[in-house]
Parts: sequence; structure tokens; C-alpha cells
Amino acid sequence: MIQTHISWVFIASPFVFKVKKPVNLGFLDFSTLEKRHYFCQREIELNRRLCPEIYLGAVPIYETDSGFSLKPSGKIVEYAVQMKELPHGCFLIELLEINLVSEKEINRVISTLHRFYQAETPTPEIEQWGTPEKLKISTDENFTQVEPFIGKTISPSAFEGIRHYTNQFYKLNENLFRQRIQQHRILDCHGDLHLDHVHLTPEATTIFDCIEFNDRFRFIDVANDLAFLAMDFDFEGRSDLGNLLLRNAARQLDDAGILGVANFYKCYRAFVRGKVESIQATEKETTNPQDHEKQGARYFRLALGYAIAGSEPLILVVMGGVCTGKSTIAIQLAGELDWPVFSSDETRKTLAGIPLTRRSPQEMRDKIYSPQMTRRTYRKLVKDGLAAIGCSPDPRSRSQAAQAGVVLDATFSTRALRKFLSDESKKANVRFQFVELKVDPEEIKRRLKLRDEKTAKMSDARLEDFEKLNTAYQSPSELAADLISVSTMSSVSDTVKAILLRLAERQVVGTDRRAVR
Repeated sequence: MIQTHISWVFIASPFVFKVKKPVNLGFLDFSTLEKRHYFCQREIELNRRLCPEIYLGAVPIYETDSGFSLKPSGKIVEYAVQMKELPHGCFLIELLEINLVSEKEINRVISTLHRFYQAETPTPEIEQWGTPEKLKISTDENFTQVEPFIGKTISPSAFEGIRHYTNQFYKLNENLFRQRIQQHRILDCHGDLHLDHVHLTPEATTIFDCIEFNDRFRFIDVANDLAFLAMDFDFEGRSDLGNLLLRNAARQLDDAGILGVANFYKCYRAFVRGKVESIQATEKETTNPQDHEKQGARYFRLALGYAIAGSEPLILVVMGGVCTGKSTIAIQLAGELDWPVFSSDETRKTLAGIPLTRRSPQEMRDKIYSPQMTRRTYRKLVKDGLAAIGCSPDPRSRSQAAQAGVVLDATFSTRALRKFLSDESKKANVRFQFVELKVDPEEIKRRLKLRDEKTAKMSDARLEDFEKLNTAYQSPSELAADLISVSTMSSVSDTVKAILLRLAERQVVGTDRRAVR
């Protein structure tokens, strides 16, 4: 028996029986036997569009003196969807686990979906669900339903960042949604297209288990449908396949516009999965709620990544003068996104062979903070950052498990150092974004004074260094569009939230030029 948040699935070879839970979650209502019977029949009807040979029928379940039976005897107490069992080892998620998914398999899936989409007829009733007003019904519903999980599987800052990105996208890209409708890209689609629902054998491509319980979840843009599968690849650490799917689909479907809305829909899909996992963690039948909570949190972090960075790797630099809170904010941002963080203080001390929390000896300061050592430190910092996202020019430095992004914690006090990062990023074809933290000088002095009383600090800077460091810091005015400046005079959580909101706004504005390539 396999359990989801809305169904029990019983595998009884050579058949599978799916029973709907008697639940009403707002977006679906299986609360009565009549409704469950109706949606069993609806599930069969809709799924036969893509795999007519798999869905056999809706069968009644009878209650007898000895238990439950499929044989006509006693009272009908439930209905089940009866299906043929698909051979194990051939589901797309299983093939991915053993590295058997390539462009060939991706194109097979696209070809099957292309024929499916071509067979569907767009109607005014369906196409209305492509408008921002109608789409917002679903996204607003999601945000309302996720509110109980804030502070559990999603942080307040991430929640606000994703919601801000979503609502800003509607405002600034209304014409994009209207254009998709005019091009008849809104169809009666699958609606739940993820890796578990695609089965590949040498003889057949089977795509099953579409949405039956709510028409508006199927009356969607084909880009929305495909984005679910692309997001699933990203979730499994194979963004290369996710991007390949979208690029090839755009070409095969003759629909370049897919790439302009893919990140928005991937964010939506990841957020929905985070919601579903969070809901399942709270159900009394769930035996492993912690696993669902962890999965939900991962999906929410992925959704936040789409909201602030899209689908391309991003180097997020947290910079600023001495004692502006760079390390604290960098660590918090990295935690929100599940990205690695690299610190110039840590890199410098590691290169110098000095314990991280020990202040450098006075007699070594000139050498450790010499221009030569600083250049060496930043070369290593940038190299490590690029390697972490799989973009190092040196194959030996590349991480085997490439990250979606990386946070660099460093002062970047000179134009030369910032230009170095810019040049290296452009060579590697990687986006970068600077976040400059600002604090009132008197507050900086106060923080530095407190440092004198704490020996276990990675940074060597103290109050006596303030004037020298402050004078050496060159304003990053040359960064222009690649710079966000934020005050850290408020709490850490408020600062992180402010940064995420600003990053989300940048992502929305850059939708066209940041489409998946």
C-alpha cells in the first residue's frame, strides 16, 4: 500500500487499485461516497486520453461479514480505480536514479505530449484560466493554505519572497499571459506531470495519473504542464535535464514563449509540492511525518530559488564595509536557499594556515593582508564559488553535485576585486548579483568595540582598524544594475526578508533576458 495526501494505492499484481480518501481540502472534495465515485469515473475518462490501455474501470468495494471484498456481496462502501500494473524499473524517477535518462528519453516524452496537446481543443471556457486573474485564484489559494506551515516547513522570509515574486510577475507580465492565450497555449492538459507519472519501456511511453479532482488545475498553459516535469528534474539535482526538456519542447512545439514563463511556473509547481508534502506530514495516517516535512522544506527552498534566481546558476555576493553583518546575513541567505557559502575571512586564514577563530598575530598582519595575499584570497574564493555551481574552467575543481547557486561573503572593497569577479563570471557564463550591506558608522564602531571582548571571531578587524578600513573601501557605484544596497540596522530576519524581496523584484524585471537558455 502506498499513501498520498489524497489517496491510498494498493498494488495487487497484476493490478493496482486506487482509493480516494474521504477528505475535503478546499481545492478538492472527496467527502462523500457519491463524489468519490464520480471522481473515480472522471479519473478514468481523463487518463484514457494518454494511456487508454492502463485504466480498466471504477470498481465497487463491498463490506462483508469477514471484511471488504471486490465481489458483489453486501453494501457498497467505497469505489476504486482499477489499473494495470506497470513494470517496476521503468518509471522515469527510477531510470533517473540509475542514470538512464538522456536526450533520447526526454524527446520521447515530449513527442507523446506534443501529440496529446495537438489533440486537445482550446475553448473560451478553458482559455479563461490563462489570465492573470484566474491564475491568481490558484496561487492565492496556495499562499493561504501554506500559512499554517510558516515557521515549520517554510520561513516567513521565504514565504514573503515567493509571494512577492508571484504577484509582481502578474503585474509586470500581464501582456505575456494574454499573448499565451492568443497563441492558444492554454489547453486541457495533464496537470500533474512529474517523474513518478512517466513510464518508459522500449515499446511504450506511458504518461498517467492526471488531475481529475479540479478542472482549473488542468486548464493550464502547456508551459505550466511542462514546468512541473522540469522542476522535478531540478529537485533531483538534474537541472541539465530540466533545461533540456524545456529547450527541446519549445523547439518541437514551435513555442519559444515557453522559456519566458517557465521559471514562474516552476516556482508555482515547487510551492505546490511543498504544500502537499506539508499537508501529508500532518495527516494522522502518515507514519513518517518528519520525512514529509523535510521534503516540503526542500521544495519551498527550490521555489524561493526560482523566485530570486530563476533556473540559471547565480553567484550571490554579500559585500560591504567592515562589521556590516556580512557573515551573519550570508549564512542566513544561504540557509534560506540551501546554497553553500564561502567566506573570504575563512579562505584567507586557511591559505595562511591560521585557525579560523584565532586573531592573526600582529607580526603577520602585513603579510596576511598584503595586496598579493588579498588577490590570492579572492582568486580562491571565486574559483571555489564557480566550482560549487559546476562552472569552473578547471574540470578538476568542479563539484560533482553542482549547486543552483552560491553565496560569497566578502568585503569586495575595491573596484579591481569586483571587476575580477565580474570578468570570471562572464567567462563562465554565470550570472552574479551584489548585495551591499550598509550600517551607520557609529553603529559599526559600537560593533567593533564589542568584538574586542570576543576572541572567537573569524574576522580580524577591530575598533583600531576602523579608519583604515573605512578609507580603503571604494563605493560600488560602478555595479549599477548588478547591485542591491540594504541597511542592516534592523533585525537579521528583517534584513534577509528585505534582500529576498529586492532580489525577487530583480528577477521579475529580468524575465525576458533570463529565460532558460
